[in-house]
Amino acid sequence: MPSKIAAAAETPTAPSPDPAYDRARLLAWMAEHGVAQTTHDHPAVFRVEEGLDLKAALPGLHTKNLFLKDKKGRLWLISAAQDTIIDLKRAHRAMGSDRLSFGNETLLWETLGVRPGSVTALGLINDLERRVTFVLDRRLWEAAVVNFHPLANTATTALDQAGFRRVLALLDREPIVVDFDALD
Repeated sequence: MPSKIAAAAETPTAPSPDPAYDRARLLAWMAEHGVAQTTHDHPAVFRVEEGLDLKAALPGLHTKNLFLKDKKGRLWLISAAQDTIIDLKRAHRAMGSDRLSFGNETLLWETLGVRPGSVTALGLINDLERRVTFVLDRRLWEAAVVNFHPLANTATTALDQAGFRRVLALLDREPIVVDFDALD
């Protein structure tokens, strides 16, 4: 008898289950684990350019996040500073992947538990099967404060570097750190 997961994968019209974490559960999880954060609510932001005025008053480095799939079917999440230029034709070599394209909405929901416009490194909390490889811009790895959507694009969560690294450690995630500005 096939498992429920296998059956759901074979039935494209089957609704995807709700993710383990949504915004409220994510923030509660951070609090339970002693991760200090500050979350600011704002109107929905779908692209980096839309939120520039909102972000101007918030301290720290703001991010853009790309959910990708390579030619071999591996999934990738790139989190970079909002003004970093990511050339996917060159980035794949630095990441150790094949040619990259954007992952579809179904895969995004199944793995990170977010919809387009809400892609975030904090979505790794929902990747229970560890299907997504995490790639982090060196600028974010070195920033004093980083800002991500808390699984919804109607808010921004600020974490100091110690808090961000604690989240990654609690999730047992070691990012591939790439200096996108130095790619040749």
